[in-house]
Amino acid sequence: MGFLFTGLSAMATTWDEPWQDKIIREADSFVLAKVLSFDEEKGVKIKILKNLAGKELPVETKITGFYLLHLCSRSGNEGPEFYFKGVDSCYFFLKKNEKGNLGIATPTSGYAVLKDGNVYATYRHSYHQALVLSDTYEQTMTAIFNNYHGLTYDKNFIKSYVEKYLSLKPAGFSKDEIPTFCAQHVALESIYHLQLTEYYNLILPFLYHAENMHNQISAARALTWYYSKEAQEALLKMIEDKNTSIFVQVMCIWALEDSKPVAQKEKLTKIAKDASTEENGFGGNIMDPRVCTSFPTVKGALNAMIQKL
Repeated sequence: MGFLFTGLSAMATTWDEPWQDKIIREADSFVLAKVLSFDEEKGVKIKILKNLAGKELPVETKITGFYLLHLCSRSGNEGPEFYFKGVDSCYFFLKKNEKGNLGIATPTSGYAVLKDGNVYATYRHSYHQALVLSDTYEQTMTAIFNNYHGLTYDKNFIKSYVEKYLSLKPAGFSKDEIPTFCAQHVALESIYHLQLTEYYNLILPFLYHAENMHNQISAARALTWYYSKEAQEALLKMIEDKNTSIFVQVMCIWALEDSKPVAQKEKLTKIAKDASTEENGFGGNIMDPRVCTSFPTVKGALNAMIQKL
């Protein structure tokens, strides 16, 4: 399997789904736990199997809320629910509120289901999930959590993993390529989360891999920390190219923004004049509760960046 675009039942309650980096930054603990029981309205009772990173939690505890839930709409008495039907074990990013109660980020984020040794993993956004081996998930996510919380992590493992999979040809979505694609996705997203700056030449083929938009998205994110003129020009090339997906264009704009490309302001202003105003976003089912997740148009993203230069 590659990306799992989760289908959810129609909901009148909707929210703006956060990106994974924000979820991890704001979490107190990263654990593997067994789901003992759950009530859609009241919460989830869990048994901690592993305290992987952050604050240790008692063996049995309960999740009763959400720490990054920003509602866009709510109908009548229908509120956000806990979706754990048929789930045996999960990895959780958990945070305690001021009352000491544990929460996940939202009803659809802040956890990853473990099944048959594989994890339905989110490295970017819950709309975009990849199937990852549990050992890989634990090692990479522990590294990412620790990095965001100012702690050390196993740099040798990350280096070996990134070099192994990004040295391979960019993979697509054919059945025999999916395992490699998922591993490359993890490698590229790990570069982004860990702010690694020594892999430019390995990243570039994925940025230009037009056959797979998800490779381009992750490559753009990975280039966020590359401030060289060469890296800026590579991102500009993608932004200018009308054949580039508008979603990818926005990701390239966001990556370029971090390097504060003042010298490119005139060129960017020219590009912005004719940039796409087409509605942009994750797509999916209009009845998905995450439907109001915000995402700018290409023109909107460009103008927002230009104003900061």
